[in-house]
Amino acid sequence: MNKIYPREKLKEELGRLRKEGKKIIFTNGCFDILHVGHVRYLKEAKKIGDILIVAINSDSSVRAIKGDKRPLIPEDERADMVASLESVDYVTIFHEPTPLELIEYLQPHIIVKGGNWAEEEVVGRESVEKWGGMVVIVPEIMGASTSGIIEKIIKVYGKE
Repeated sequence: MNKIYPREKLKEELGRLRKEGKKIIFTNGCFDILHVGHVRYLKEAKKIGDILIVAINSDSSVRAIKGDKRPLIPEDERADMVASLESVDYVTIFHEPTPLELIEYLQPHIIVKGGNWAEEEVVGRESVEKWGGMVVIVPEIMGASTSGIIEKIIKVYGKE
């Protein structure tokens, strides 16, 4: 089954799932180098509800956030890797600098972010709370980050 949907098709699918009483969870990120921190984080996020949507920053969105040297992995490949995880139900790619527009379009019940975020900083918090949803912060997986992996590679294999 394909788990990667454009936002319009995903909204239709979520409408069907809402009628079944499913609780929709939303999270987002770059997922540039998939690592154990991502896997554990997404497993925890899935436990909070029924359907886990992962919104992945497009290549242009990652460049705007992380700089010209990122992403290392193209958006379609990042989407395929995240979609292959058992805990993930749907993946969509967004091109905006933040997922706010997508969150307001999909209207999830819960937004989940990692422990490196303060609840008041979470994009979409005010929107999701407006329609009765909430934000959940899951504990950060210490020592697991894409930037950390890149630093290790540079240290071992040389300069950028």
